[in-house]
Amino acid sequence: MKIAQVAPLWERVPPPNYGGIELVVSRLTDELVRRGHEVTLFASGDSLTLAHLEAVYPYALRLDQNIQEYAVYETLELSQVYQQAAAFDIIHSHVGMTALPLANLVSTPTVHTLHGNFTKDNRHVYSHHQQQSYVSISNAQRQIKLNYVGTVYNGIELADYPFVAQPQELPYLAFLGRFSPEKGPQYAIAIAKQSGWRLKMAGKVDVVDSKFFEQEIAPHIDGQQIEYLGEINHAEKAELLGNAAITLFPITWQEPFGLVMIESMATGTPVIAINLGSIPEVIVNGETGFMCQTYEEMAAMIPAALELNRQTCRAYVENKFSVNQMVSDYEAVYEQIIKSRIDLNGYIHAAKIRV
Repeated sequence: MKIAQVAPLWERVPPPNYGGIELVVSRLTDELVRRGHEVTLFASGDSLTLAHLEAVYPYALRLDQNIQEYAVYETLELSQVYQQAAAFDIIHSHVGMTALPLANLVSTPTVHTLHGNFTKDNRHVYSHHQQQSYVSISNAQRQIKLNYVGTVYNGIELADYPFVAQPQELPYLAFLGRFSPEKGPQYAIAIAKQSGWRLKMAGKVDVVDSKFFEQEIAPHIDGQQIEYLGEINHAEKAELLGNAAITLFPITWQEPFGLVMIESMATGTPVIAINLGSIPEVIVNGETGFMCQTYEEMAAMIPAALELNRQTCRAYVENKFSVNQMVSDYEAVYEQIIKSRIDLNGYIHAAKIRV
């Protein structure tokens, strides 16, 4: 198949540090190339890929302080994609609702992976385009009626996450993610203080969350019980998770997936999480972690989590959240859409697959 992968421009593909969407796009794109597909990746110019790369800007936009309007470059990227739509069998968009209007204007089908949650505002746009093809990354994400063609769980490359049978460092809890209210870093701190455990925290602080970080997080960082590592690279991330006794996932929102959880379990480290959104689809309660209703319960479950088998955590990710599984599921989605797609007038077309 000739496939266009359309990534956000905010981060490089793959991301040097934080960037869950871009990591998934990278692993998906490269594995599709290895399987013999002809793939074009639309992303920032500094991206690293086995596919043919097309870019409207040489760097990830977050790294360039001269960029004032992100939407300008996203518009240019989507124009670049859809002006050559006829060259592809399918277009796979990871950029959200901005691709929806253009997708209706070409005969080449577009499938949209939903990487985020629906809001009271954006759901109007999605509902207006509800007949387009959508992939959810968890069943819990399906909060409005759309034409879902499948649920495909995010997958990771297991070789990127060395298994740690027995952490060598002094025991600590880990928190990894954006420092924003919905990710719950303030509750990770509260859990550490309630339980008396050391806590190592890492992740980026977006400009929109800087006030939250300064008021709710920074005053608690003492470099001893509460340690902040900043925005770390992949090797540092794997080390942080692998040497942790437990990873905390104290979210406050309906999490659409939660890549950190499978990254943690891949290293052998169990996860304690608040039971919202996708959590029951990602964690096996009592085997690879625990799902809790309150933050106090999360703290109370630490002793039980320490008894979980780290090899079980690793094997679970190998069996359910591998790159190979993710890519096979996406191939099935592509074939389903291409072989029998319905145009705006309701006619079924048999698409010729170019290999």
